[in-house]
Amino acid sequence: MQYRRLGRAGLKVSALSLGSWVTYGNQVNTHAARELMAAAWDAGVNFFDNAEVYARGKSEEIMGEAIKALDWPRQKFVVSTKFFWGITDGPNEKNTLNRKYLRHAIEGSLARLQLDYIDLVFCHRSDPATPIAETVWAMHEMITRGQALYWGTSEWSAAEISAAWHIADRYGLHKPVMEQPQYNLLHRKRVEQEYARLYEDIGLGLTIWSPLGSGLLTGKYRQGIPPGSRGTIENYAFLRERLTDARGNEIAGKLEPVAGDLGCSLAQLALAWCLNNPRVSTVITGASSVTQLQENMKALEVLPKLGADVLARIDTIVGDSFS
Repeated sequence: MQYRRLGRAGLKVSALSLGSWVTYGNQVNTHAARELMAAAWDAGVNFFDNAEVYARGKSEEIMGEAIKALDWPRQKFVVSTKFFWGITDGPNEKNTLNRKYLRHAIEGSLARLQLDYIDLVFCHRSDPATPIAETVWAMHEMITRGQALYWGTSEWSAAEISAAWHIADRYGLHKPVMEQPQYNLLHRKRVEQEYARLYEDIGLGLTIWSPLGSGLLTGKYRQGIPPGSRGTIENYAFLRERLTDARGNEIAGKLEPVAGDLGCSLAQLALAWCLNNPRVSTVITGASSVTQLQENMKALEVLPKLGADVLARIDTIVGDSFS
């Protein structure tokens, strides 16, 4: 396993990490989660990603029970959560980043995860109704209270991230150090273009999600939605349009010979391509079985094979179809 610094922060995270979105509480119960996390741990993974909203808190509960059962030394692993959407109803409990919501949200996540602190806390989306300064102060206070170690953003614009960083800098507060954007072969512009200046200007680190385009880049959706896949989960029906996108599946088909020439699966190629970006601190993978997880980990073996000729071939296939 490779370990990479989280941007300019001192923390190191495994280049491949394990996330719980879609799976925990939907496809994976506590026993299966424990098996997956143990297998990831054996492969060198030290970062496990979660969010308050995943399965309405159930995902955090499952991960918390798994961590308790595995009994790892706390200094050995990194856990994240994310706040914005909320899991209870009320004017200060949903779709907000105000100080009151964030104070209660972190307490709820700590209880569900059964942890004394959470390593990485993300503002899951931006909140145009709350002043950025209020959110920055709330995240600073969260860290000062010892409830979190680092904070960052997810799917914020470059302008919003920059504004938050400069407010924190002006008042001597804890700054946002990481962003969690979608990044894959079909979704590149934000990471490669919009955020370009932030890597040097503020030392932004990336913990990227959806490296396989929610599964589209595995190639298994080229003939429609197969039984038992995430596309059949009712709570994630919104994914179906993306998974059956004709252009995306056409590109996946054209990438299969590239993977074949490298002696790897299409999924391993897509993961290795994300790993090849030096701005990426960690690629968050998902898995519903130990076999799938172990196959994903082999992307590290593919990474050295991505020479300039292979990358150029991939770019020719993808063309300007990415968003």
